[in-house]
Amino acid sequence: MTWTTARTVRIALLDDHAVVRYGLAGRLAEEPDFQVVGMYATSREMMAALRTVPADLLVIDYSLGVNDIDGLNLIRALKVRFPDSKILVSSSHYNPATVALAMKAGARGFVGKAQELSELIQAIRTIALGRVHLNNAMAAELSSMLSSDTSEGEKSGAETSDSLSENSELSPREREVLRCCLDGMSVTQIAEKFARSVKTISGQKQSAFRKLGVRNDSELFKIQHQLQDL
Repeated sequence: MTWTTARTVRIALLDDHAVVRYGLAGRLAEEPDFQVVGMYATSREMMAALRTVPADLLVIDYSLGVNDIDGLNLIRALKVRFPDSKILVSSSHYNPATVALAMKAGARGFVGKAQELSELIQAIRTIALGRVHLNNAMAAELSSMLSSDTSEGEKSGAETSDSLSENSELSPREREVLRCCLDGMSVTQIAEKFARSVKTISGQKQSAFRKLGVRNDSELFKIQHQLQDL
């Protein structure tokens, strides 16, 4: 599709990897209707700058440095503080569960870092026009996952209305590991965040899974609506 509007899209980039920031900025600058107004390594830098240098569209990584805000809370904070800026997530955490959480939190699109840059450019233009962007394969996976969740919920009925996390005797550390898992973080990233070993985090995650009666991340995401009090 040909981009026909004359309006320039002001774009701000957030990624904790300098090579990614500068490489992406260089590529986007080649588009005549794009203007990169800022590149930031931390959420704090971006939020401070956006107060004086606004952007139409924010391209953000989902998982930043270990001392930075997590992806979901970042999206929510940006939505509240800069409601006129649309959010596009670009991340290596490209799976249906993470994408669904990001979109629910307020992102307008999600592109995996393994995808072609042309996909990101198309996403920027789609979102700038006020629409949502997901490629067809991811949209189909999300639809399938949501249908499965609805079916499971109907089968469970009133028997599953009580919160699982209230009744499963999860330890405080198991709860925080689960919260990070639901935010799309890997075991290695959780270990770095809390300065624990990967083995310790993995053990706490598996212990929590046993208490909840789930076997893997996919099953965990399917019951996330029962874990609201984590």
